[in-house]
Amino acid sequence: MNILIHPTYFPNIAHFVAIVKAEKVTFEYDDHFLKQTYRSRTYIYAANGKLLLNIPVVHTQKNRQKYKEVKISQETNWQKHHWKSLLSAYSTSPFFEYYQDELVYLFKTKTNYILDFNLNCFEVICDCLQLTLDYSKTGEYQKIVEETTDFRYLVNAKTDEPKFQPYSQVFDDKHGFINNLSILDLLFNEGPNALSYLESQTISAI
Repeated sequence: MNILIHPTYFPNIAHFVAIVKAEKVTFEYDDHFLKQTYRSRTYIYAANGKLLLNIPVVHTQKNRQKYKEVKISQETNWQKHHWKSLLSAYSTSPFFEYYQDELVYLFKTKTNYILDFNLNCFEVICDCLQLTLDYSKTGEYQKIVEETTDFRYLVNAKTDEPKFQPYSQVFDDKHGFINNLSILDLLFNEGPNALSYLESQTISAI
């Protein structure tokens, strides 16, 4: 299966289920940036439940800005905030210490464009999962694609989420299982078993 999908901020489980089942992955580079999507946000499991981590971006006067042209705002130290949130949420998880050295540099190095940062996050996660994946990128935007399964709908944070099998989470004794969080939640809780979990799940295109 060949798929077309967005690179997002520490993709959620649904994104990675689609990716690990694909023979070829093409990332959408050429669409327009929309607010309130997973392009700039991810959700983790914190002590009080589901927590949003959002990357601030620079808004321009252009009405329709291409995703690949959107810059990250450096007015706040969002990287420090996000890393502290991850530490608070996952420092007691079974595998956080195992992966933190690979991840921490992402929160110490400034990147100008959000698309570049998301790709850096994606590549680090693939290393953590020991997932070898060659991907390509679109050269132009196409509303309808042929011979490719279109998973671009997953970028919409308001889309009905597919349901996945529960796995152990740090605070599930307080709030129960929270579905389809960031891949970081699965990685920190399941460690080397994360890839097998992803391979065992199913997802459908619209």
